[in-house]
Amino acid sequence: MTLLVAIGGASGSLYARRLLEALAASVEPAKVAVCFSPRGLEVWRHELGEDPSFAFRRYAIDDFRSPFASGSALWDAVVVIPCSMGRLGRIAHGVGDDLVSRAADVALKERRKLVLVVRETPLSQIHLENMLAVTRAGAVVLPAAPSFYFRPTRIEQLADTVVARVLDQLGLAHTLAPRWAEEQTPR
Repeated sequence: MTLLVAIGGASGSLYARRLLEALAASVEPAKVAVCFSPRGLEVWRHELGEDPSFAFRRYAIDDFRSPFASGSALWDAVVVIPCSMGRLGRIAHGVGDDLVSRAADVALKERRKLVLVVRETPLSQIHLENMLAVTRAGAVVLPAAPSFYFRPTRIEQLADTVVARVLDQLGLAHTLAPRWAEEQTPR
């Protein structure tokens, strides 16, 4: 699988970092690319207190020579994590004014996998309509809503419940979070 991980400017950089860590452990580095929105890099540094470091190729937000800017290039998926409501709106309305929005637009028109990990609350009617628009166009809207079924004790475990769902959508094997068993023992 060839994949672009686009890191947007909403709060939730931990989700992006945990996804990149999971991908680094399971996918050939040449198959994953990263692009930060300008606010995405700023929020990453603010929330995580570090500069990003990973083995994946990084594309600039204005690099329209990237393979992800064209439908003629053979790539498989885009994940926008976290995805701000502004980014969602641009994608919903086909505004491909930077590499992230263009790659999302190409994914939709080529019927490739597009996963948008939205991170906002509460949601306005505009947000909900934009989510419906991208879903109708073929995207997966995956809210960054961690689960508590397995009693996480660390913030990384909470983030991993969301990242596990992203990896599931991409069809990538993982062991980040336990799976719900067919037979559950009541507690």
